[in-house]
Amino acid sequence: MGLSKALALAQERGMDLIEVSPKANPPVCKVMDYGKYLYQLKKAEQKQKKASKKGEVKGIRLSMRTDIGDMNIKIKKAREFLADGNSLKVQLMFKGREIVHKELGFEKIRAFRDAIVDIGKVDLEPKMQGYMITMMISPSK
Repeated sequence: MGLSKALALAQERGMDLIEVSPKANPPVCKVMDYGKYLYQLKKAEQKQKKASKKGEVKGIRLSMRTDIGDMNIKIKKAREFLADGNSLKVQLMFKGREIVHKELGFEKIRAFRDAIVDIGKVDLEPKMQGYMITMMISPSK
């Protein structure tokens, strides 16, 4: 239909004439409420943004003095983080002369890894960075 006829039809219905595909021959238009259309686009974009939300990187800090009970609590918290879809950065810090016993630190962080390997996968194996051992774990799908 012609442009003037389409505009008259849109005004008659109290709506707007919206050009959908300007490159088509002839151009394609729709009769609709433009405000409602913008609102629906905004809502669809918000829904898509919410669905594609990336998990944050949560952190857990251990030390050589972290005992069994505290370790179990930290493992439980790590499981919660991974279940929520967040990545996890585990750090074991050495204080003072503890750095002399790096092998004990690696044992402790490997024990932590083994406790949560069923729910997460290791992205970055434990490695020394200054006075701390760092390991990254992401949730397994």
